[in-house]
Amino acid sequence: MTDQAPPLPESGRTGATGAPSLRGGVTVIAALLVLVALWFGRELVAPLALALVLVVIAHPIRHPLERRGWPAWAATTVVIAVVYLILAVLAALLVFAGVEFADLVVDVVDELQAAVASVAAWLESVGLGDQLADATASALDPSALLDLAQGLGGWLLGFLTAAFFVLAYVIFMAADAARYRRAERAFGAGIRPRVDRIRALNSSIRRYYVVNASFGAIVAVIDGLALWALGIPIPAVWAILAFVTNFIPNIGFVLGLVPPAILAFVVGGVPLLLVVIAVYSVVNVVLQVLVQPKFVSDAVDLSLTLSFFSVVFWTFVIGPLGAILSIPLTLAAREALLGDGNGWLRWLSGNAAVQAPPPGATTGAAAPSPEPASDERA
Repeated sequence: MTDQAPPLPESGRTGATGAPSLRGGVTVIAALLVLVALWFGRELVAPLALALVLVVIAHPIRHPLERRGWPAWAATTVVIAVVYLILAVLAALLVFAGVEFADLVVDVVDELQAAVASVAAWLESVGLGDQLADATASALDPSALLDLAQGLGGWLLGFLTAAFFVLAYVIFMAADAARYRRAERAFGAGIRPRVDRIRALNSSIRRYYVVNASFGAIVAVIDGLALWALGIPIPAVWAILAFVTNFIPNIGFVLGLVPPAILAFVVGGVPLLLVVIAVYSVVNVVLQVLVQPKFVSDAVDLSLTLSFFSVVFWTFVIGPLGAILSIPLTLAAREALLGDGNGWLRWLSGNAAVQAPPPGATTGAAAPSPEPASDERA
């Protein structure tokens, strides 16, 4: 009779799989804690995210300067100056739009009151009830717009406070960016796959904003000229709004349409309202639905569902700025949480480049790169 090893207990058989499950639970809990911390610190995190995205966009400017023999500090100074120039232009546009909007509200109060009265009367005539009529009238109450216009001062103060943090963050990040590209020399070739993924993420963010800014400018010009031709007041403000909302995926078109559509109803009634909606819809369908996705799909590589959810999610976490930064934040979160692994989850998120490994191929170790990575791809 030969001795046989006793069978392993069930707990011993499942111990190997228990560790990954425990790690997954710890990861989920850690992610939730990070999100709670981001929510509580959103007044500092939102400017930090904006500064990071702007530095990523402007960082490639340093490469041709350094090739021409510029010292690192001079190239960094140029990057900082470019970011500050972008912020100055955006701030000037927002201040101009705010001042023009405040003046407009004061000028059209009488017309707006008449429009509200006509809408309330029509709702009562079709039998929708006094409660719905009162709700609609309160939503279009001119006093609400007056309060909004008067509150622009407080909003501007908050904007300037956030701008101070952005300006400080940009200096530190631009200076650090020159050092990060030397990571391979510091840690060896083993860190190359991780550095390449970061470079690919930065490149995707740059392409996304370049494409969106280009198409946003086209949409803004077309919408502004159309509103000017239709006689809608302050068309330049609504053109600026169309440009800004173009950076908000999926729902940006609607956000940019609502204010000029309401104003069209106030100054021209239902016919002018329908014309404005038709113009915005045609421009949106042709440029933002049919043309723009062909250029931005390679940069974003996210599913439509995840893109829409990211707008809602990041707006809740870090505030209104999260809507504009939702795509790069989601790309960064996906890279941090999934990395090279979890190919199935990456594919569900919209990453079409993920493919199943060939039969017999091993997973887990990244294939070595045949040639050293160039610093200029950072």
